[in-house]
Amino acid sequence: MTTRRLLLAVETSCDETAAAVVDETLVVRSSVVASQIDLHAAFGGVVPELASRAHVETITPVVTQALDDAGVTAADLAAVAVTSGPGLVGALLVGIAYAKALALGWRLPLVGVNHLEGHLASVYLADAEVPFPQIALLVSGGHCMLTRASAPGHYELLGETVDDSIGEAYDKVARFLGLGYPGGPVLDRLASGRDDVLAFPRPMLGEGYAFSFSGLKTAVVNHVRGDPGFSEADVAASFVAACMDVLIAKLRRALEEYGDPALAIVGGVAASPVLRQRAQALADEFGTRLLVPPPAMATDNAAMIGVAGWHALTASGPSPADFGPEPDLRLRFA
Repeated sequence: MTTRRLLLAVETSCDETAAAVVDETLVVRSSVVASQIDLHAAFGGVVPELASRAHVETITPVVTQALDDAGVTAADLAAVAVTSGPGLVGALLVGIAYAKALALGWRLPLVGVNHLEGHLASVYLADAEVPFPQIALLVSGGHCMLTRASAPGHYELLGETVDDSIGEAYDKVARFLGLGYPGGPVLDRLASGRDDVLAFPRPMLGEGYAFSFSGLKTAVVNHVRGDPGFSEADVAASFVAACMDVLIAKLRRALEEYGDPALAIVGGVAASPVLRQRAQALADEFGTRLLVPPPAMATDNAAMIGVAGWHALTASGPSPADFGPEPDLRLRFA
């Protein structure tokens, strides 16, 4: 029997079926992720119905493997956590129904976790000592927002995208260039070590903390259509440079305004080596500590849901028994 309390976390918000065991000190005992990339690649994006069916088929073996990898059984667990939103409603429903069945059968408390809070908590997967207050940038396929956090679960919204998320723009540009799905890693690889060579716009560069990437995506499309002999590497490098210039400009403005001791970059786009390099240079310039999850934990996973689950249990206790999927769930802001 373990001497520390353990929590089983389940994540099924989009196209990864994931489970993890996390102890009360936020040490990850196991983390298992079953990706559906190959299933959706032919469609150039996630097909919700296919994602839900794949979760149904995969969730039991994924949870079983997470328990086995941690060397624990249901008798060793103190609680269960599951993503309640935001995400695809059918995908969320699979995870919630499964987690509720486990918690009921095992007589354990169950807590629903905001997927966005999971990403913001993912910095604990690299370092248990996380300072506050912090400027936190969440950049992923579905979200692009800049927040200021005073403690886990306590956020102030500084700005967010008015149209596409940066991850969505990455995928759309990559799909238009015929680079496959997901497009982020391919674009970053083509852009690595290069300066921009094409004059793509930097949308809303000097306008507060709001973001916009739709116009930048359109500029890429227009350039490619007007230049049949375009260079994929030139377009990729120029697009990525434009995206990074916007992100870094907003982060610089926040650090100048607030002077917080930490800067967190989370979400799937936080796996980008280009963003990590530029964010580290910015943090060094301001004498600020950069917080980023391990690259493998930047994308959707259950370990981050486990960390956020412990925070939620400590702050508010278990969720009501009748909670359900909330596909449009947002962060609670002060």
